[in-house]
Amino acid sequence: MNTINVLVVDDSAFMRKIITDILQSHPRIHVVGTARNGKDALKKIDDYNPDVVTLDVEMPIMDGITTLKEIMSKKPRPVVMLSSLTKEGADRTIESVSFGAVDFITKPSGSISLNIREKEEEIKTKVLQAVHANIPNLAEKQKKAPIVSTFTQQVKLNVRKTKSIVAIGTSTGGPRALQQVLTQLPKEFPSPIVIVQHMPAGFTQSLAKRLNNMSKIEVKEAEDGEILRNGTAYIAPGGYQMRVESRGSANIIRINKEAPRNGHQPSVDVLFESLATLSSYQVYTVLMTGMGNDGANGLITLKNKKKNTIAISESKETCVVYGMPQAAEKTNLVNFVAELPEISHVLIKQMKSRGEINGNE
Repeated sequence: MNTINVLVVDDSAFMRKIITDILQSHPRIHVVGTARNGKDALKKIDDYNPDVVTLDVEMPIMDGITTLKEIMSKKPRPVVMLSSLTKEGADRTIESVSFGAVDFITKPSGSISLNIREKEEEIKTKVLQAVHANIPNLAEKQKKAPIVSTFTQQVKLNVRKTKSIVAIGTSTGGPRALQQVLTQLPKEFPSPIVIVQHMPAGFTQSLAKRLNNMSKIEVKEAEDGEILRNGTAYIAPGGYQMRVESRGSANIIRINKEAPRNGHQPSVDVLFESLATLSSYQVYTVLMTGMGNDGANGLITLKNKKKNTIAISESKETCVVYGMPQAAEKTNLVNFVAELPEISHVLIKQMKSRGEINGNE
């Protein structure tokens, strides 16, 4: 196995030392250097050419987000952000992921976390995973504006109520993928959208707020007991499982704190399995970039109970990590494999073919 060379960037000497010790306790990881701010980091990247960079969000002279933009535009490579768990920290972390960070780790007690060793396994795991990210995709998207489908701009919607629901599952690289898909949907989208994005508690609200500001549809963090409405996307809150239940003529969201499924809470499998109970609804599923296989078993359950389910997966060519879509495709139950800019197009075309949408390309 090849050694992974890492540059650790943090303005705290204590944090640099502890993170270095944590990483170097793994036999595959070697810390080639440390940097105290973004300006120092850019020089050290030239000097050491690390495979992965761990990057603090809040630093003097040049902060983490400014540094990240420079890295992804001029010296692209996997970057894992370290952030404090505050509202401002969450907002800036979500912003950093949208600018090309592969993943992030929360500091448990602020910028200088004396208890950072609580995150030891997560720090090592995320660095090991980051090295497999498709960085050319991240770097390319950093330079290009999202591709907007003319079809989704021109589509005209039926005024009648439809009985369909869209479910999206994603993980590593997901916030950028969600931005690409949700911003292409028209305001009068004729279905509710339920979303599982693997993310810890405290960050999904910032993600929903950011996506809502960019989208024509409403995007919000899901709340227990609320009734699903067409033209609204509901993101499962981090640290909870989300299900959809039928109550009379309406569908409601159920949010519960329970055991993780496959290490995930929220879990795509849990969401998909709940949709299998919606007997009178047409279900559309979308699985996009992410590590692991969450969603594949849920898709099997869903297809067994609702054979007319339409399943879409993101193609390898545009994934940051081709894990979850690949696992779904291996079930042989995926109907359409599409590159990221075309996913909303494929979804709307399928809804049009079933009479839920009127419109011509």
